[in-house]
Amino acid sequence: MINHSKPAWKKQTLAEALAASAAAHAREEALVIAGRRLSWAELRDNVREVARGLRALGIGRGDHVAVCMGNSLEWVIFFYAAASIGAVTVPVNTRFKADEMLYCLKQADVKLLFITDRFLKIDFIAMLRGICPAVDRALPDPALPLLRTVVVLGRDVPAGAIGFSALLEKGAAFDEAYPPEVKPDDALLMQFTSGTTSYPKGVMLSHDNMLRNAAYVAARFNLKAGDRYYSARPYYHVAGTTLSLLAALTTGACLLSSPTFEPEEALSTMWSEECTHTSGNDTMFLMMLNHPRFAQYPLKLRNGWVSCGPEVSRRVVGQMGMKGLVQAYGLSEASPNVCMSHHDDDLEKRIEGWAHILDDVEVRLVNPETGAVQPPGKTGEIQVRGWSVMQGYYRMPEQTAKAIDAEGWLHTGDLGIMDDEGRLKFITRIKDVFRVGGENVAPAEVEDVLHRHPAIKQAQVIGVPDPRLIEVPAAYVILNEGHSATPEELIGWSRERLANFRVPRYLKIVDSFEHIGMTGSAKVQKNKLRAQALIDFGLEETKKA
Repeated sequence: MINHSKPAWKKQTLAEALAASAAAHAREEALVIAGRRLSWAELRDNVREVARGLRALGIGRGDHVAVCMGNSLEWVIFFYAAASIGAVTVPVNTRFKADEMLYCLKQADVKLLFITDRFLKIDFIAMLRGICPAVDRALPDPALPLLRTVVVLGRDVPAGAIGFSALLEKGAAFDEAYPPEVKPDDALLMQFTSGTTSYPKGVMLSHDNMLRNAAYVAARFNLKAGDRYYSARPYYHVAGTTLSLLAALTTGACLLSSPTFEPEEALSTMWSEECTHTSGNDTMFLMMLNHPRFAQYPLKLRNGWVSCGPEVSRRVVGQMGMKGLVQAYGLSEASPNVCMSHHDDDLEKRIEGWAHILDDVEVRLVNPETGAVQPPGKTGEIQVRGWSVMQGYYRMPEQTAKAIDAEGWLHTGDLGIMDDEGRLKFITRIKDVFRVGGENVAPAEVEDVLHRHPAIKQAQVIGVPDPRLIEVPAAYVILNEGHSATPEELIGWSRERLANFRVPRYLKIVDSFEHIGMTGSAKVQKNKLRAQALIDFGLEETKKA
């Protein structure tokens, strides 16, 4: 095994990292998104303009500001501008429905919202009007008493909001001699993540959490200034912020992206822009590899990180030329990366999913039943301690205490195994959370919505195999006595209240769960329910690599 030196790191803020890259690579491209381009110097200047606009609107250190739009130059500029004045960015998933957006904005105590008027044929202003009617008159609204300002990117600007150009105008007229002092340990991002409860939790990550994670990861997949890194990971995920945006920021590489992931567009961009690096999960790579015009785009990829099984990883290396492929494992609560392969480690080890723990991060595997620390070769729950662990869940002290114990160990709820050389391999999630494409779905989130239907007495949700998305939701429901409903009606009802990836693909109405399997505490055994679902819905188990 090759010995690798620890990357040099000095605690810094995002503004300091941006200043360094802009000084060193001023005229080089920093961002290319949907054909629009910014050099590092232009990015720095745009960030300064928006930062002044935010200060003119009364935003300062510690304030929470949300952003809801697809990947765009404006998303990045807003995020960097907010960071430069000490504000905390709250990314809003563009696939949220109205109730989910309301919960996010309220739980996060958002003071300013930067939102696009339309995206993916979704009228976000209409959605906002539905949850915050005062946006058509004057804010605040009783439903969101802390939300004082809405800035709209686009033409549909309600009377109680302002356009993006107005923000820039306010900034141009604003003069502040002493901007807020920002420190590396200040909160930078509040990332909402799915959990085992019905309600998403706001993970608080600092500048140092995310920037150091990004710099260490960039070294693992050999990203440097002059490289061209394509990542369509949405910026409302830490895979899009830490592992994409900030990886490029800390190295001076150019990041290329798209508002949404379309396989042929991704292939075309990587080919025409001569990209050297990329990243993605099983679903994204399979959509590209299986595209009928894949062969028309001869790629020049060398390196990149993946979260894929061995079969897909092998195809990425062989068919996309990504010889320096590395495997990544992480979670939002760890900023997010816990371990990543070295790009020059043994290729077969990398393909099989073995990865080295990040520098200065502690990982141990613990028997979930006994609490005993496991030796190499034995599986256990992955627990993490060190600089990358979150500050906590916002306004959820009890949930924070459950996630991080008194000794500082973050309990991931994920199962892993270590080898004798210190590599870690993620096996599966102990919790019931499953992934639909690149999205985590907690069954309790879907069950909570189903339980709002007047005809539903009890609902249970599991993930079942899908050839394209890896898994999709399936639901079993018991109806209240005297009520009737069809599976199609219930799925349609859910579609109006849940993001698409959370809507059950399959639904069956049952009389009870007794025949499927219940625990001694009267809880449905999800593993047995999933096995039954394969039979009921005529599904085949996904091939295990």
